[in-house]
Amino acid sequence: MSLAKTKLNLSDMYRLILALVVVLLLIPITTFAADPLPDQQKSGSVGLQGTISSTPPTRGATIAVPGNGAGFSSVPITVSGICPNGLLVKIFSNNVFIGSTFCNGGSYSLQVNLFSGRNDLVARVYDALDQAGPDSNLVSVTFNDAQFAAFGSRVMLTSVFALRGSPPNQLLTWPIILSGGVGPYAISVDWGDGSPTDLFSQEGPGPITLKHTYKTAGLYRVLVKATDKNGGTAFLQLIAQATGAGQDTVKKATDNSVVKTQVIWWPVLLMLPLIVAAFWVGRRHELYTLRKRLEKSQSGK
Repeated sequence: MSLAKTKLNLSDMYRLILALVVVLLLIPITTFAADPLPDQQKSGSVGLQGTISSTPPTRGATIAVPGNGAGFSSVPITVSGICPNGLLVKIFSNNVFIGSTFCNGGSYSLQVNLFSGRNDLVARVYDALDQAGPDSNLVSVTFNDAQFAAFGSRVMLTSVFALRGSPPNQLLTWPIILSGGVGPYAISVDWGDGSPTDLFSQEGPGPITLKHTYKTAGLYRVLVKATDKNGGTAFLQLIAQATGAGQDTVKKATDNSVVKTQVIWWPVLLMLPLIVAAFWVGRRHELYTLRKRLEKSQSGK
């Protein structure tokens, strides 16, 4: 095999290699996101996906009923007033949460429990991001509890959650706190969906976890009542929310991996001058080889 033919073959090989490089650069790059989507539908919680920050409510609620200075000898009492429509209204007595409801049509009304003695009532509104608006007017009332004088501290119910929810057909759990009074206690829970009232007993004060499964999406008023050994009663009104996709939908989403295909063009753009130069060099090498072959052929004559 002649030297000129060998050089020609090398030139062809250079071109072939450059062509392969171009093909490889044009192959789409496929990435696999195999991690499952986060399970945001856990029992007893409301998952939020992609929230947009906003300013807190600028207008608060007011307390119209009861009037300042009113006295009571039984509970629960009704607290009502006006409020920005669509916001959650929480009622506090002596800075302790005692009940919640939604503002509907610009007003609210709910029943709350009271502490024995003086109660300083305040209503606060909260938006969907749990941002509080300004406090309402302060209303001071007095609860004259004859049982408190006879048996000691009064039974009370509270919770760190005024609103809690889960998707339909999925278990909702709700922690509440029972304090005061004398055990054992009888607990009743009306979940507001027409289902039978939950009834159970509690030996002593402390945390209690309520459990329920809603069948239909919506907002529900939850009424919790506790009665102690001496007949003392406590009330707590809450708001439950059943919304979102069911567990089967979430499972289907978590079983699917996300595949993304993307063609990366910038390496080709960077390599383009080098490719042109390589082809030019290869062409020059081919011409040089042909010229040498012609010279050798003429000299051999």
